[in-house]
Amino acid sequence: MNYDPIFDKWHEECGVFGVFDRTIDVARYVYWGLFALQHRGQESAGIAITDGNEVALKKGMGLLTEAIKELPTLKSHMGTGHVRYSTTGSNNPRNIQPLVIHYQGGQIAVAHNGNLTNALDIRRRLEADGSIFQTTMDSEVIVNLIARSKADTQEERIADAARQIEGAFSLVITTNDSLVGVRDPQGFRPLCLGKTEHGYVLSSESCAFDAIKAEFIRDIDPGEMVIIDDRGVRSTIYAEPQKIDKKLCVFEYIYFARSDSKIDGQSVYETRLNMGRELYNETKYDADIVMSIPDSGTTAALGYARASGIPFAEGLIKNRYSGRTFIKPNQEERELAVRMKLNAMPEVVGGKRIVLIDDSIVRGTTSGLIVKMLKEAGAKEIYMCVSSPAIEYSCHYGIDTSVRKELIAATHTIEEIRDYIKADKLHYLSKEGLCRAVSGVPEADLCFACFNGDYRVDVPTEQEEGVKYVLE
Repeated sequence: MNYDPIFDKWHEECGVFGVFDRTIDVARYVYWGLFALQHRGQESAGIAITDGNEVALKKGMGLLTEAIKELPTLKSHMGTGHVRYSTTGSNNPRNIQPLVIHYQGGQIAVAHNGNLTNALDIRRRLEADGSIFQTTMDSEVIVNLIARSKADTQEERIADAARQIEGAFSLVITTNDSLVGVRDPQGFRPLCLGKTEHGYVLSSESCAFDAIKAEFIRDIDPGEMVIIDDRGVRSTIYAEPQKIDKKLCVFEYIYFARSDSKIDGQSVYETRLNMGRELYNETKYDADIVMSIPDSGTTAALGYARASGIPFAEGLIKNRYSGRTFIKPNQEERELAVRMKLNAMPEVVGGKRIVLIDDSIVRGTTSGLIVKMLKEAGAKEIYMCVSSPAIEYSCHYGIDTSVRKELIAATHTIEEIRDYIKADKLHYLSKEGLCRAVSGVPEADLCFACFNGDYRVDVPTEQEEGVKYVLE
């Protein structure tokens, strides 16, 4: 995942998708699936298809429609695809996935969502033993481990590699004769299984199944590997039992996933409505209108409005064609970039006491600009409500975060943050309220590390956080 400096957001770093079906145009179906996952990565995309003997690969920089202008034409029955954000300084065409390798055991195409916490140690060991790396991705560590495995079959080699890596990984892999899905023992990142009329599909999110009229079957369990081939679907638990400890990233529900997805049985849309209701129960603000910072806060704002009876209004209009904006050199240009993306409507906000809903505050750089914009448009008071607890710790399981000291909640009190962004009131959703919102998933099955620093898998030291070779 990646940080957007203008909108002060963390982004999911990538989405993965795979198809096994002998009756359809696989490349086209993978393309449609990636299109539905575009929100998980907007800087590059790739599609690899295979007939079991040859692999055809198309990939490029930009949105899917920019990156892949022509589909691979190989007549195939398997394919995997990937959309991605890059981390800081790593926007490099060499790092576009899927990674395709040919080795003694056959050929594989690997798409990876997540972040390996022990990748640097493994890479140093492999390089010392003579391995050569062509990219700066931790994903390349995975393919090296597969290629070096002494196991008999490709599936066993994949399982062998998966047992050596740590951190967050949801993998979709094509081998010579099968489509393989792997989810890490903690299940940090989502992965699910669907069915076409004559085949099967793997995807980061269930919303992609709707795009191709596939039927959702189930989520892949933490520590599980599924193998799809002409015999159907087989499943094995590759991870050692003592290492399986489900910890799905709760930010999938707060922000990363698309609202029409279900993750581990829990509706993302209903969860975000619940977050808004919980915010109202914790604040009971008396206001004239409820608004969101579009689009990520909109569903929670609807939940707040329904619970409170305060009307929901669109007081901020988003320019959906402005594109992603990178780091600006000064505050003036940052403010200009925000105004290019959002515009306040005086006829809606003028003279109003506003409950303003957003999903998170990372560094606080943008919230103050939006509050300023609304007050310049005539807003009387701004009551900022955040549908997540305060982010006080870096994430090492798929987000390219800054060192902890750059997270505003790690160094400032809530009152200091409120004063910094110039809001009249500021409230973060409590952890208890968040758990009630995600009612369908037990609290013990969720990762809250960015809120409480409870890292269940060893993470790099603070001194190593500046190392930017790992991507996904």
